[in-house]
Amino acid sequence: MQKFIRPNPGGLGEPRGARVPRSKRMTGCGVARFIGLIALAAVGSSCLPVGSASTSTDAVLTVGDRLESSPAAASSTVDAAATARDASGASGIGLAPSEFDRNDIREALAIVNTAPNANAGAIATSTPSAEPERVWVVADDEQAATLAAHGYQVGNTLIVATGDLRALPPQTRELIVNASTVELSPGLNEDTLWQLEVIRRGHEIPGGGLLMFDEGLDRRLVAIYGHPSGPGLGVLGEQGREEGVERLRSIAEGYDADGAVVLPTFEIITTVASAGPGGDGDYSSMTARDVIRPWVETAAANNVYVVLDLQPGRSNFLSQAKVYEEFLRLPHVGLAIDPEWRLKPHQVHLEQIGTVDAAEVNQVVRWLAGIVREEALPQKLLVLHQFSFSMITNRELVETPPELAVLIHMDGQGTMNMKYNTWNSLTGERDASQFHWGWKNFYDEDSPMATPQQVLELTPNPVFVSFQ
Repeated sequence: MQKFIRPNPGGLGEPRGARVPRSKRMTGCGVARFIGLIALAAVGSSCLPVGSASTSTDAVLTVGDRLESSPAAASSTVDAAATARDASGASGIGLAPSEFDRNDIREALAIVNTAPNANAGAIATSTPSAEPERVWVVADDEQAATLAAHGYQVGNTLIVATGDLRALPPQTRELIVNASTVELSPGLNEDTLWQLEVIRRGHEIPGGGLLMFDEGLDRRLVAIYGHPSGPGLGVLGEQGREEGVERLRSIAEGYDADGAVVLPTFEIITTVASAGPGGDGDYSSMTARDVIRPWVETAAANNVYVVLDLQPGRSNFLSQAKVYEEFLRLPHVGLAIDPEWRLKPHQVHLEQIGTVDAAEVNQVVRWLAGIVREEALPQKLLVLHQFSFSMITNRELVETPPELAVLIHMDGQGTMNMKYNTWNSLTGERDASQFHWGWKNFYDEDSPMATPQQVLELTPNPVFVSFQ
């Protein structure tokens, strides 16, 4: 049995864990047979992702055959664990009736405590008040039952992961972080490894959590949009960074009326559509990173999210996004692409509405999702601005991987009837359910500007609201 032991550095919030690039696949484990526990990551293991080098992490990772040593005990616990799960209200797979005496099994497992664990299954531990030495993450009730006897004998914690590990409740994630050993069982899907690493790293979205919208925390981002240079390109530039944080607090009032937790946000234009071609002929001006960096740092210090907005002209979204990669590798920075300002050759701004195809959007999606995996980051926001169908062609082909929360931002302007019509048209398409949705308020161009109550009454419910 091979082991790789890493010291436990403490609680949530500290970087930790092996980086497993998305392109590395579990080539060996796909055909291997396992009796016992499969390693999370161990140097030299035959089931490591090809080409990975995991030497600076802090979990014990093992391949062993401990279950084989006690097949009778393992088999006899199947029905008992299912009974315990039913009692706790947790959901799981159906199990066949056991031939063993239920009373004997219940007596043997009386020391094990089980409790519901959100959509990621149940958690069982013999030492609920202590930090566990070992955490087992298993795929279903049957595996949980097989391991239960071993778990209670050595004081382990057992987590049944029936969904995205990033959706585990904070207290359960804390158990994983503090454990000196984290082991994965066979049967878990290929995403479990990097999701577990996200938990171990401990980076969270400002305000808490690892998923932007899809967990117990109802979150709504409320943003001020513009360029740091001044008020000409939006409200963000009407004041300095610290004043912007204060202004967000007042702007956000009322957007929590439905119980959502508001996350204040800077939406910063980083590349600006320009009237002239410029030296490179792309009709887009790049903002220096040194201008953007203080805003990113101020946001981090004040639990504010950042969205970097791109207006590429005749360039493309991916090449411009890569200029700001250092910021996108941070857990509190997302990306927005604005097709209105995406020109084709020989086009110029303001003579037509720009457009982008899903194929170019997906280049950004895959690149950004790769960063999330490489850095073991929480889910990152990707905003697609749209107020006409032509702005995003083949929208139904836009990819929405679990690393990203992909959101369509309806940024049309005008009367309320005009905006409602645009909203209803864009959200009425068959692909609308695959995206999250956002709404934009214009101080000068809207007549009148929507109130928080009007915005919150929209369907689908907007989870991103910005002001320009």
